[in-house]
Amino acid sequence: MAETKPTATAAAAKSITSVQPKRKSNAISLIAPIACIVLGFIIWRFVLGADSNFTNPDPKGGFWPDHKGPKGGLPKMYEGGIIVPILIGSFLTVITFVIERLLTVSKASGTGNIAEFIRKVQFHLANKDVDKALAECDKQKGSVGNVMKAGLRKYKEMITNTELDTEQKVLSIQKEIEEATALELPMLEKNLVFLSTIASVATLLGLLGTVLGMIKSFSALGESGGGEAAAELSKGISEALYNTALGIGTSAIAIICYNVFTTKIDGITFGIDESGFTLTQSFAANYK
Repeated sequence: MAETKPTATAAAAKSITSVQPKRKSNAISLIAPIACIVLGFIIWRFVLGADSNFTNPDPKGGFWPDHKGPKGGLPKMYEGGIIVPILIGSFLTVITFVIERLLTVSKASGTGNIAEFIRKVQFHLANKDVDKALAECDKQKGSVGNVMKAGLRKYKEMITNTELDTEQKVLSIQKEIEEATALELPMLEKNLVFLSTIASVATLLGLLGTVLGMIKSFSALGESGGGEAAAELSKGISEALYNTALGIGTSAIAIICYNVFTTKIDGITFGIDESGFTLTQSFAANYK
């Protein structure tokens, strides 16, 4: 009986990927928004709404005291209504995820310039020195380095593989790179949805708080009359506009930070794509 050569599929099945899934908890995405809303209420009720901030406090007000006569600008924010603590919580949520994403993206960017790192790897591969290329990946310590390292391990394995032809070896390297990329990219994009959502919702919440404040002010105007009522109306409108200011400010910060992070992630993604192209083209050229 003639001896059969293993097919590319069978050979590839024997090869175990070096890419291991990253198991990282995402508890912050569940805990942070709730904790920030609670902290926002605490700041609104017990800091902005402290009895000492008003000339006529309501010590028995409970959940929402009816304080009168704010002594400064910040205590006036308390009179903006119950939407204010939600907006404060949204702002704190933005700050929390900005810090979390900043740490993650900074770590994913690694050390040094990505383009320079790829050039060094290309140089070592042109000299057929895979070990030095792997050493460069250890120095880079970022997502591009992680993907490149996974691809280089498969690259090194394919050099000594005698069962596959060059095209099949290149496809095997490309598959390894794709698997490593699929594990790296979700970690970069995780939690950005909170920034994009708050960027849209915060302005609407601010407008909702303003509308509620305006309804309250005009209702009070309808129940009374005279110059005093007009003064109270102006005061009510001023308090209601704190909601708009908080909403627009929070939304602006969220939009700016979201765009900054997506730009950085796009740069890392481009580096990953370039690294994959570098490996496959280098192998095809050096090991025909």
